[in-house]
Amino acid sequence: MFHRIGILVTTRARLVLAVGLLAVLAAGYLGVSAFGKLQTEGFDDPASESSRAAAVLADEFGGSADYLFVVTAEDGTVDGDDASAAGRELTERLRQDPGLADVASYFDTGAPSMRSEDGQHALITASVAAGEESDPAAVLDEYGEGSEGMDGLTVDIGGPEAVGEQVGDQIGSDLGLAESIAIPLILVLLVLAFGNGVGALVTLAIGMTAILGTFAELSILGSLTDVSIYSVNLTTGLGLGLAVDYGLLMVARVREERAAGLAADAAVVRAVETAGRTIFFSATTVAVALASLLVFPLYFLRSFAYAGIAVMAITAISAIVLLPAGLALLGDRVDAWRVPGVRGIRGGEARSWARLASLVTRRPVLSSLPVLAVLALMAVPLLGITFGTPDDRVLPTSATGRQAGDLLREEFSADGSSPIEVVATSRLDDDALSSYATELSEVPGVVRVDTRVGSFAAGSASDAGPPPMPEPPGVDAERVAVVTDHDVRSAAARDLVEDVRALPGPDGTEVLVGGNTAELRDSMAAIGSRLPIVLGWLAAATLVILFLFTGSIVQPLRALVLNAIGLAATLGAMVWVFQEGHLSGLLGFTPLPMDTSMLMLLFCVAFGLSMDYEVFVLGRIKEMRDLGLDNDEAVIRGLAHTGRIVSTAAVLIAISFFAFLVSDISFIQFFGLGTGLAILIDATVVRGVLLPAGIRLLGEWAWWAPAPLRVLHRRVGLSEEPVKELATASR
Repeated sequence: MFHRIGILVTTRARLVLAVGLLAVLAAGYLGVSAFGKLQTEGFDDPASESSRAAAVLADEFGGSADYLFVVTAEDGTVDGDDASAAGRELTERLRQDPGLADVASYFDTGAPSMRSEDGQHALITASVAAGEESDPAAVLDEYGEGSEGMDGLTVDIGGPEAVGEQVGDQIGSDLGLAESIAIPLILVLLVLAFGNGVGALVTLAIGMTAILGTFAELSILGSLTDVSIYSVNLTTGLGLGLAVDYGLLMVARVREERAAGLAADAAVVRAVETAGRTIFFSATTVAVALASLLVFPLYFLRSFAYAGIAVMAITAISAIVLLPAGLALLGDRVDAWRVPGVRGIRGGEARSWARLASLVTRRPVLSSLPVLAVLALMAVPLLGITFGTPDDRVLPTSATGRQAGDLLREEFSADGSSPIEVVATSRLDDDALSSYATELSEVPGVVRVDTRVGSFAAGSASDAGPPPMPEPPGVDAERVAVVTDHDVRSAAARDLVEDVRALPGPDGTEVLVGGNTAELRDSMAAIGSRLPIVLGWLAAATLVILFLFTGSIVQPLRALVLNAIGLAATLGAMVWVFQEGHLSGLLGFTPLPMDTSMLMLLFCVAFGLSMDYEVFVLGRIKEMRDLGLDNDEAVIRGLAHTGRIVSTAAVLIAISFFAFLVSDISFIQFFGLGTGLAILIDATVVRGVLLPAGIRLLGEWAWWAPAPLRVLHRRVGLSEEPVKELATASR
């Protein structure tokens, strides 16, 4: 198969490149529209009880408060004459805004819950008007910092709509900054890796092709279904990184075959047969790992599968088809624009990696124990992991949405801005509603319960809450706000959701419990319930793919064990940094519980990329075995041929992810640091020490498979016949 591809791309190189150029231009045309179609949400399970509650709230009441206006008096308190007058004027302006509805203001109601304890701050809430398109940018411009008519007041605007808008804007600017750092740096390092400018540019072109192609796919999908804007970060990181991986592998193999005496076209064909096969299996393993994200109902996670599978497929096709066609046309000019004094990676064996492999194979236990001890120590923080979902604290402290959230948490006691939302799907009479609210107010952890018939606390009516909740006409449901002083992301708040759900509802109606805390609880349940499926999928896929690649059933099991060790170390380090707060001052983020969605994403991406390097190294070891070398010699020669390529590629791909550390969004920093660290751990100590030690300890059993499976592999395994003279020439 790969021999035929190699013949095609060398004999029809100009036609192949012309078709590729047309595809890139079409992708660029489609891709520019992707950003306007992508969403900033997708962290909830649409089939969960909390999502059903949100749907009833939206249909019957216009939804929960979309905007929170935290008003601060510049002098004195919000009850002062000037501040109070300005607050009433702001309230009236909000009510006159056709895009807003359900405006509730302290300056109208005087509700104690809408005033801070020190009297300097007050709350105004509003929702998006029914039938109107949400325009948070317009709201921020009209009523935010620097807007007119705010004399005597400072207004910080928070709430889901405002925070989502600011996160989206921040990601857009951060992505541009990250690319402006990563692309020039990667280009410079590629020039040093190749020793010339032409090889670096053609490799970078593969990455840009993959990125544009994936943007086009996201644009199409964004017109058909919900796709998260955060998938853009994975697209750029993987597109650049894997282009480096595959470009280095392909160009180095062409150079190696040329040095072994093959003509230019024959060297390209042989590189496609060998490196192309490795790239195919590598891309397949990463794509299959990312495909596991499709089982989750959260479209935030599914979006990364859409982006990841596309970028893997496009990068692999470009590296196996377009890059060899370009190399065939360039011939010796692929080494043009040389850097004086820099030889670059030219294939063949790296002596340092050969010495390392020899040392490990001689002393496998002694070599691997220190590595295992360090990785185990890195994994220890996983024992104290806690979970949450993103809120305004992912933003920098300079963002108005973050400032509004901080004021709510610090200055307002049980402010009711993010209550547990209880929805009855049919109308209740006043007595039944009062009775149910009274029972809810007696649940431990509940501060008060707000309804249309008043507020309740500790089993009786209370005047501490806001006025009766307003309702649009024709409503055929009931809503009850259960206010607590627990942090919405805390375990105590999640337990309270369970207690509220356990309380029997009024007769004759269905009761649904929603709100931010319920969404967190349901999202964690959705991810947890599908985690066994994901783990089973990854294990089965690894077994099948590596069996087809090597003909062994032991090698896939060894690979799974090593991947688990490396991933545990990476995830433990992320808990240490982002939950426990180490390096928070340097990176400028707020320590928070681990975001369940981002943790799952990092796990799947890191697993896939670990398999990428597994295939790189194992493929060359298997090739040496097929040439007749014994087990130890095959390991030493295979690592000697691939170690320098893998380590160089790992540094370059890690840079493309570490560039996300310039982001001001904490979970983008988490993804960038976690992915980059996972890559470096895997490409160095795991592939350089643990892999050869594992194969050495297994001995010939490393390549074992039952007889029926060996027969099956001869029939369906993708392989190329080894060329004996190449092995001789390269020694």
